[in-house]
This record gives sequence, C-alpha cells and structure tokens, in this order.
Amino acid sequence: MNGTALTVFIFFFILVTVMGFLAARWRRGDLGHIDEWGLGGRRFGTLITWFLLGGDLYTAYTFIAVPALLYGSGATGFFAVPYTIIVYPFVFLVMPRMWSVAKKHGFVTAADFVKGRFDSHWLALAIAVTGILATLPYIALQLVGMQSVISAMGITGKGFMGELPLIIAFAILAVYTYTSGLRAPAMIAIVKDIMIYLTIIVVVAVVPAKLGGFAHIFSVAQTVLSHRSIPGAVILSPKAYLPYATLALGSALALFLYPHSMTGTLSASGRKVVKRNAALLPIYSLVLAFITLMGYMAIADGIKTKDTTTVVPLLLLHQLPSWFAGFAFAAIAIGALVPAAIMSIAAANLFTRNIYKAYIRLGATSQDEARVAKLSSLVVKVGALLFIVLLPKSYAINLQLLGGVWILQTLPAVILGLYTRWLHRHALLLGWAAGMIVGTSMAIANGFKSSIFVLHVGQGAFAAYAAVDALVANLIVAVIFTFIFNAIGANKGADQTQASDYLTSEASA
Repeated sequence: MNGTALTVFIFFFILVTVMGFLAARWRRGDLGHIDEWGLGGRRFGTLITWFLLGGDLYTAYTFIAVPALLYGSGATGFFAVPYTIIVYPFVFLVMPRMWSVAKKHGFVTAADFVKGRFDSHWLALAIAVTGILATLPYIALQLVGMQSVISAMGITGKGFMGELPLIIAFAILAVYTYTSGLRAPAMIAIVKDIMIYLTIIVVVAVVPAKLGGFAHIFSVAQTVLSHRSIPGAVILSPKAYLPYATLALGSALALFLYPHSMTGTLSASGRKVVKRNAALLPIYSLVLAFITLMGYMAIADGIKTKDTTTVVPLLLLHQLPSWFAGFAFAAIAIGALVPAAIMSIAAANLFTRNIYKAYIRLGATSQDEARVAKLSSLVVKVGALLFIVLLPKSYAINLQLLGGVWILQTLPAVILGLYTRWLHRHALLLGWAAGMIVGTSMAIANGFKSSIFVLHVGQGAFAAYAAVDALVANLIVAVIFTFIFNAIGANKGADQTQASDYLTSEASA
C-alpha cells in the first residue's frame, strides 16, 4: 500500500465531501422543488456553468479510457479530441434554443420538450427511457475509473472488503447529492477541474522531459504499436479515415443529447451563458489532447499491462512523487464523483418527470417531483454500484458502447424538433425504433467488441461508427413515414411552443 499517496487522496476526498454537504446552503433555494434540486434553480452563471459542464463532460473514465485506447490502438484513440472540437459549434447554434424554450415552458428534460413540441406521450417516453438506459452504464464507468486509482494505491482484495472503499465513496456521494442536488457537483466541479489542470500541467512539464522528449515518445510508440498482435500506428491508415471521422462526428452529435449534458445546459442562467460556454469549453479539448498523449507516454515508459485501465495510474506512480500521484488520483476520483452525481440527477429527473408524473401519479406536485427525484437518484447510484460490484466491468463497457448508439437515435426528435415540426410524431417514433434495432443489431453482430461496423454494399465494404449508420436508418424511416402519415391525414398533435419561445433572451450572469 502506498501510504503517502493514500493520505493525500483521503485528504482531498474529505475536502470535497464537506463541500458537497455545504452546497445545500450555497445560492440557497427551496430544494423541495425539482427546479431547485435538479437544475440548481437555473441560476448558474458563466463561470459555474463552465466548471459544471467541464466536470460533467470530461469524466474520470475519460482520464482513464482515452489514454488507454491510445496505448492499446494508437492514433484511433485520438478521435476524442476532434469530436470535442466539433461539438462546441453545434452547442453554440443549438443549445441556446433549447435553453430558451425550456425556460419559457418549465421543461426540465429533453423528453419534456418532445412532449410539448410533438404532443406525443409515447415519443416522450421513448426519449426518457433511452436517456435513462444510456446513462446507467455511463455512471458505472465512473466507478471503473475510481476503481483503477484505488487499486493503484494498493487497496485491493476479494469480495466485499475489496469493494468497501468504492462502496463508502458512493454512499457519501449519494447522501450529499440527496441533500444538495445539482449544487453539490457544481461546487465540487470547481475543485475537481483545478486539480485536473494542475495534474496535466505537471505531467506535461515533467514526464516527457524524463522520457527523452516528445520526439522520442512518438518514436518508441510507433515501434511498439507496429509489433503488437493487432498492429497500431501513430498515424491513421487510409482504411481508418471513415471509421475515425464517423466516430468523431457521431460522438459529437450524441454528447449533448445525454441527459447529464442537457441538465448542465438547462441549469445555466441564460442563453448567453450557454453561448459563452460553447466558446470557452474548447479549452478543455486542449487539456484532453495532453491527457490522451499519456497513452504514448506509458508506452515510452515501458509499462506493460493487460488491463489498460491501469495505464494512467501506473504512469503517474512511476514518474511522479508519491504525494503528487495521490493528488492526481484524488483528481481522477473526484472526476468520477462529479459526473456520477450529475448523471444520477439527470436520470432521476427523467424518471420523475416523464414516467412517474406522466404515468404513475398524474397530479404530482413540484414537492412530489423533488421527493421522487431524490429517491430515484439514490436508486440509480445503488444500481450502478451493484453493477460494478457484482458483474464484470466489461458489461459496463459493452453497455456504454450501446448507450452511445442509443442516445444518438433521439437526435431527430430533440434537435431537429428545435427547428421544425415537419417530421410527423408517429414517424419519429418509428424512426427511433428502427435506429434502436439497427444499432443494437450491429453491436450484437460485432460481439460488443467494437463500435465500428463494416457494412457490405455490393463489392464494397464500408466501416463506420454503428451509431451513425443507425441514425441514417432512423432518418430514412422517419422521412418516409412522414410522407405516408401526412398523405393519410394523421393527426400531428398540438404544439405547445411558439417560434418566439426559441429566441427568448434572458439576462445572464
């Protein structure tokens, strides 16, 4: 056991725990109302929203998995950098419209918007269920990230005792999220992001110099990758262009469809705050680029491991003093708590607003909603914890692969719906079903080993991100059946929104 690293780790973990409980008093509001508990009262300004979204999107699993992918596969692992560059112009154009219409009508979730826009309970239910299913394995993967750093400090064991630190950490998270709502991860995200920035600055300044510089790092990485059983390279081969491009594009389109991203966006105090963050968040993409390069640093350092989730912790322990490794591990662990809290709140909001209130208790008050959301967030966390403790972590990784495919199928209703009602509500539901079936079938055909599916058309073979293929099928079905339903005069339902609702300008902090 690395006592120095563990001591530093525990200190910072206690610090953020105290902050989590104190957050209930920060920007005080009635936490018995779902708007206050689940969206922070929609009062977060530019700086807080920046930290919140940064902490929400750049998770512990990102810190662990992206360098691990580069370590194992080479240049393909770098797709995360262009995808986070592509996403922010998309956010700048689209999300202010979502914020405005949600603020105007009190929408808390994307499914709320779909219900109001298309007047379809079934379509809203499909969006809600998809969001919840896509979020649960995402939460579980944060635990994978936390597990990797806990193990790296020498806290290992079989059975209950081996998982006890993880159980304690998530129990604490559950309690302060229950009491403080979205304010807790918003406050903690400030500490988490500062710690991540400090960690990366030190890693970039120290590790490459100790390993002989970046030129040497890339040279060693190219040599090692080319001799793997499945050869990799630091430069993409032409055959990888289409998979790489579709993976980056599909991931970018999907990112802000996830419930936790939507929750972070809707908690902003104004549409100008959303736009400013779309302009400022690419700073995190620069940090992500350096995080990704840690995969090559690990190769140059001679680290050999079958469990690639341990690559970053092993590199930090080998190249940095134990006390700073403990600091970095705390940053990664806190990087698991922040998104896990936001994800559980987002999933709870979806269940409460679009399942409980819509089907179980139609006359639920705001207080009822907040109470059920709090309880639901606990259930979500317990479910994610049991998933990791009782099942192989490969299950969580496989389901997260499916989660990315599934969440992208909500794009026609949620994103296109912000601009037009031309697509018929019944056609959108059929398109969603087609996309879900096609995407899931592709993942199953791949044996959950890859998100890239090879589609054979005539004599040609086209490898692309399965989620994009499924989205194309989704859109084709939606368009065809829109013509059919319009031709037979099927009722399109009533639109609760007006054109001006999407352009409302609010004062922002």
